[in-house]
Amino acid sequence: MGVLASPSELGEQSGIFPQVAEVTGERKAMPPATFRCHWYAVRTCPRHEKRLEQELRARGIEVFLPLYDTVRCWKNGCKAHIRLPLFPGYLFVRIDQRDRFRVLNLAGAVSIVGSSSGPWPLPDSEMAALRDSLQSRKVEPHPYLTVGQKVRIKSGPLRDFVGILARRAGGLRVVILVELIRQAVAVEVEAEELDAIGTVPPRFPSALRHWKRSTG
Repeated sequence: MGVLASPSELGEQSGIFPQVAEVTGERKAMPPATFRCHWYAVRTCPRHEKRLEQELRARGIEVFLPLYDTVRCWKNGCKAHIRLPLFPGYLFVRIDQRDRFRVLNLAGAVSIVGSSSGPWPLPDSEMAALRDSLQSRKVEPHPYLTVGQKVRIKSGPLRDFVGILARRAGGLRVVILVELIRQAVAVEVEAEELDAIGTVPPRFPSALRHWKRSTG
């Protein structure tokens, strides 16, 4: 059951009632607080990214759903060029955080990524760089890799070798262990040459939680 807000609380949220302060016994109006829009990541129900994007656009909410082009082969042998979400289960909205429930109340929206203190804004510069890269480069999803993770090399002379992912200035390398002689070698690789082994770390730290509808 929802909690009824006082008129003063309603005024702060909606702007209907002016904010006031006691100054020498006189009620003096104070300027309303200023808010600005930020980009936020929205987690969606599986395969609801495009549908939710349409709903958000229809309500005048700025939304960004990164897509990439790929080819799928059907059972009958036919090939089809399709566009799929670059980050399955996520899209981005640019809103004032007070408007988050306009997003979360839509079918297909699960949560806004953040912590217990509120949704986490994303830097405008990163969103602009992502937009630019989609227009100028070929972009596609890739397994989430972290330094120290066990990986398998999937192409080249070292195909199927297993090692530990390491990082050095300018790129990645895989440390391959030769257990018989207790030695190791480091091989320079590209990210697309690797497959993650075992449990892939979550895209967001487990210590964080999503900003859900029930959060006030």
